Amino acid sequence: MLENLSTEKRNHKTSNLDEMTTKQILTAMNEEDHSVPTAVRNEIENIESLVLKVIESFKKGGRLIYIGAGTSGRLGILDAVECPPTFGTETEMVQGLIAGGLKAFTVAVEGAEDREDFAVNDLKEVSLDDKDIVIGIAASGRTPYVIGGLKYAKEVGASTGSVACNKNSEISKFAEVSIEVVPGPEILTGSTRLKAGTSQKLVLNMISTASMIGIGKVYKNLMVDMQSTNIKLIERSKRIIMEATDVDYETASKYYEQANKNVKAAIVMILVQCNYDDALQKLKEADGFVRKTLTV
Repeated sequence: MLENLSTEKRNHKTSNLDEMTTKQILTAMNEEDHSVPTAVRNEIENIESLVLKVIESFKKGGRLIYIGAGTSGRLGILDAVECPPTFGTETEMVQGLIAGGLKAFTVAVEGAEDREDFAVNDLKEVSLDDKDIVIGIAASGRTPYVIGGLKYAKEVGASTGSVACNKNSEISKFAEVSIEVVPGPEILTGSTRLKAGTSQKLVLNMISTASMIGIGKVYKNLMVDMQSTNIKLIERSKRIIMEATDVDYETASKYYEQANKNVKAAIVMILVQCNYDDALQKLKEADGFVRKTLTV
């Protein structure tokens, strides 16, 4: 029942929210937001387990597919679309599905979240298979669309995970690894785009970032697989080469061009003192990890 969910309970600290001054409202929101990182930290071990499953799927050539409704679905899409520019992934590698389809990203599609079969159809549309991993996201932890998706994922042999904001959530029953971050009642009762949404965003940040590091998309703490799609990012690419290899701007620019604007290859060319083709071969032998090319 909804009344038993912590995300639906009233926050006694803000029972007079409509009487507060603007500054009091903002202060209350800020104070409540402080509980979010702690709630996330309590789930680190489960987040780690889920990240390891994502890495396993990636290494098999599988995809990470987030599935959710409303705010949860939008957060999944947001995390997915940031992966190509940040980590140089193909757009299919990390995907976000939302109840009601992409139009639901900007306009609510009423009733879509209550249909398990909609999730099945959406996953069939992207040809889900046993190499993939599906992560269901639902603040309440009870969304039928998410449950339907997790059930179907299990049927096809895909790995499964879940992210909810209530303990003993329904979606956890259908996931191999369940994350239950509980930041407590919202200042505005039931408005789970607030603390619950923030906690979900933090968890998804952790999942995608740690997983990409786990497959060699990062060297030191540098985005060595990023895509240089505009002037700002071209300059950032050159700075990354400089930081990774301790060369000057002119040298970084030269290798950036020689490596066909492949930042990772340019770094290997400098560190190992090899040509572009050899750098690509060394990266292949090192499974994409720049650090491993130093010993290959």
